[in-house]
Amino acid sequence: MTDEHRFPCDQCGADYRFDPARGRLVCDHCGAEAEVSPPSPWEGGIRELDFRAALDSQLPQQEMEETRVSTCPNCAAQIEFDPDSHAAECPYCATPVVTDTGTHRHIKPRALLPFALDEPAAHAAMKDWLGRLWFAPNGLKDYARRGRKMQGIYVPYWTFDAQTASDYAGERGTVYYTTRTVMRDGKRQTVRVQKIRWRHASGRVSRFFDDVLVLASRSLPKKFTDALEPWDLAALEPYHPEYLAGFRAEGYQIELSDGYTEARHKMDRVIERDVKFDIGGDRQRIHRIDTSVSAVTFKHVLLPVWMAAYKYRGDTYRFVVNGRTGRVQGERPWSAWKIALAVAVGALLAAVVGYIAAQSQ
Repeated sequence: MTDEHRFPCDQCGADYRFDPARGRLVCDHCGAEAEVSPPSPWEGGIRELDFRAALDSQLPQQEMEETRVSTCPNCAAQIEFDPDSHAAECPYCATPVVTDTGTHRHIKPRALLPFALDEPAAHAAMKDWLGRLWFAPNGLKDYARRGRKMQGIYVPYWTFDAQTASDYAGERGTVYYTTRTVMRDGKRQTVRVQKIRWRHASGRVSRFFDDVLVLASRSLPKKFTDALEPWDLAALEPYHPEYLAGFRAEGYQIELSDGYTEARHKMDRVIERDVKFDIGGDRQRIHRIDTSVSAVTFKHVLLPVWMAAYKYRGDTYRFVVNGRTGRVQGERPWSAWKIALAVAVGALLAAVVGYIAAQSQ
């Protein structure tokens, strides 16, 4: 679901928007500006929530909220509308969406990274990225460059903290060399042969994981959002809705328990590297890792993404821009005639080189 947050200007009543360049609320109608209000003292800062309490549905009521949503029939994104809205375009695939009356109860966000790039900067980054795709159709490049407005969306993520302790058993390999004589081209030659001496190894490694990041949306291909990393999570701000003025915020589709499962996979890969380092030697074999996990906490956070969804010749192409760094990812379109031209030029160059080589002989 996505929700567009509005805040009226104190001077003229028009809508404020959060200006990434100024870090303030700005009214485009009268030019008035306002500070983003800090969280109230009783709201606290960026606080971790207890994972087990959430699974047992025992989070405090103030950590929960309920919203009315609709589901995009094309990409399954959940879109939230204002009460007086009856239709809108899905920001993820440009498909018209008609409202329904479903509701969604979910955990409130605790923190976010405010947008640092405004829409013109994001559009420029996308155009530069498209310009480097030589095999992209010119028609799509022109369509994207005509200036269709991009949408700023806060994408939902989970972060997990956990203390881990892992007992392991394996083997440490030491590389050594022997020599042997072989026959090559009728001659005896001495060659070095690599061998590995294995010895049993066991031990324990411990690690505290801080802010293991897991995408909580299914609206975008994960390969896109993964490629937007890294995110400067140290700059997270306590959640305040005024940061969302003029933007949209998508609700999470990946439930907390499923997010934790992915976080554990990420933790396990790091623990495996820790075990190999602890085993040492030239080579390592791992036979067993038993990990205990404790003190698991989590946050629901929002990260800024500029997005454009373009319909071109019946297909939808999506481009996303990291709202902090300007890193761009998207679906790469291909131009058949450009590929055919490249193949033809390559064949011609090969023929010319072959002719020159033949003449030189």
